[in-house]
Amino acid sequence: MSAPPSARPAAPSYAAVLRVPHARRTFATALVGRLSYGTVPLSLLLATQRATGSYAASGAMLSVYGAAVVFLTPARASLVDRYGARRALLPLAAAHGGLLCVLAALTWRPGAPVPLIGGAAVLAGVCAPPLGPTMRAVWSALLADRDLLRRAYSLDGVAEELLFVSGPALVGVLVAWTVPAAGLLLGALLMVGGTAAFVTSPAMTGPRPRTGGGERRGGVRGLGAPVVVAAGTGLAISGVELLVLAQVGADSGDTDLVPWVLGALSVGSALGGLANGAVDWRGPARTRLAGFAVALGLTIAAAGLAPGVLTLAVAMACAGAFIAPALTTAYLLADESVPASDRTRAGAWVNMAVNAGSSAGGLTTGALLGHLPLPLCFALTGATALASAGVALAGGRRTEPARA
Repeated sequence: MSAPPSARPAAPSYAAVLRVPHARRTFATALVGRLSYGTVPLSLLLATQRATGSYAASGAMLSVYGAAVVFLTPARASLVDRYGARRALLPLAAAHGGLLCVLAALTWRPGAPVPLIGGAAVLAGVCAPPLGPTMRAVWSALLADRDLLRRAYSLDGVAEELLFVSGPALVGVLVAWTVPAAGLLLGALLMVGGTAAFVTSPAMTGPRPRTGGGERRGGVRGLGAPVVVAAGTGLAISGVELLVLAQVGADSGDTDLVPWVLGALSVGSALGGLANGAVDWRGPARTRLAGFAVALGLTIAAAGLAPGVLTLAVAMACAGAFIAPALTTAYLLADESVPASDRTRAGAWVNMAVNAGSSAGGLTTGALLGHLPLPLCFALTGATALASAGVALAGGRRTEPARA
């Protein structure tokens, strides 16, 4: 017998996702806190440069802060899975916000000691609350329907991308009126206020206790495919950003066009993410994940043959159309691969993989640019996404007999 009409929307949509009880409030407050991640890096960079007068020091502070945020994300997410969002996120947010205020005080005026700034930056990164992985775990708890969950993840991914675009713009407006260190105070306010509102939402629950050692081990099994593809996608994205700079400079000599070309990449990703959530996919998530990675890799490789800036922008928009779907599917597959008690940590591993790949992509692509032709650099960057798809499919074939 079919389910009653009220049990499941006839045509799941983004509006249906936001009509779920408590979804709008929970999602909105999480976005407020996550906006801090869009404002703090640029604020830290500008504030450190102003305080020390050194670009090297400002770059180093940004690197150590980013490394602490990225590589400890799974550990912080484990605290959420073990103790619940309310008990884990609030202390993290309070410590993170307090340390951002310390950074603001240190960099408000010139002359701050670099070691002190570095120590505060590392500690602030260590305490950064994993709001993104936690929100995705909340979506999974709120939405039993997998079609609605896929739409929720797509909406979440597009919104997160917009935050990382609007955050630096907000800092730009702020520093026009005051010192860059004020952006760190803004980040602290957004994080603490957003997190406090987020954890008090009725959608938040207490800790999900583990039932034993078997379930704990299940939390890290089956994450190979989404983590590998997420890392390959992050590496490809950061590599493309550097390649676009080099390509535009070689074609026109006008690097002012670079933000517009990279903007096409972001627009394509947003549209692709929304389209991915709207399509009623029937195939397995692992197959879709590999397909998106293959399409991303091939499009990036083809972009190296673009004859001009306009064509390159079109190619970037096409490549972007596969970025958000690949990452959304990676999060979904990670969610499906673990028990409910490990969902936050699973999402955090994917999140860490994207950021780690992004950090490595700029370094490797920069090394290639000085020695290889641009079209070959585009091809090799695309090959990273293709390789990740191959690893994901091969891993799936190895694990299926064991599960059976």
